[in-house]
Amino acid sequence: MSKETLFALSLFPYLGFLWFINRSKLMPRLSLYGFYGTLIFVGVTIPAGIYAKVHYGEALANVDWLHGGAEVFLTLSNILVVLGFAQAVRQLKAKS
Repeated sequence: MSKETLFALSLFPYLGFLWFINRSKLMPRLSLYGFYGTLIFVGVTIPAGIYAKVHYGEALANVDWLHGGAEVFLTLSNILVVLGFAQAVRQLKAKS
């Protein structure tokens, strides 16, 4: 199985994960936004990878400015996840 196929197939379990955590109402809202932001990262990475291949004849990882620009979205998503959980921990500590 190619890495591209595996990448595409991994989207379905991730969408299931998002569906379940959204329904549970237990996920901190900011963290939920961060997990959804990962989809934005994927949405940006795919066209950036295509552009890198067509315009430069290289993989996305080899075109620094495109790769770094796409990774910014993953970094922002991760920051939201961490801030959301940190906020939830502070709220739980304040209650007890």
